[in-house]
Amino acid sequence: VQLQASGGGLVQAGGSLRLSCEVSGRSASSGAVGWFRQAPGKEREFVTVINWRGSSRYYADSVKGRFTISRDNTKPTVYLQMNSLKPEDTAIYYCAASASLRAGVLQGEIYWGQGTLVTVSS
Repeated sequence: VQLQASGGGLVQAGGSLRLSCEVSGRSASSGAVGWFRQAPGKEREFVTVINWRGSSRYYADSVKGRFTISRDNTKPTVYLQMNSLKPEDTAIYYCAASASLRAGVLQGEIYWGQGTLVTVSS
């Protein structure tokens, strides 16, 4: 499985961005996909995840109500719509995929994309 993240950039606080994660390879449209982020000097943290049907979504408390994850399995691509961005959202955003999801946690072998940088200016 290969993942290609895109859509990052520089935006002012309060603005919006949409990230895309294009998934290819074996069972590309049938696995769970999540977004994680890593800010400078900090550990990578969970942002959100969606199951393969798109029927279950989980969000970190810090992004609830501002970020929305969705997917289009015909492409197959997973999107992260980010609204009301804050300077503390500045990070490299990574998408990751696995075959299954349990209680909001990717299970088994996890595949990672290369990351896309989001910078939110105050």
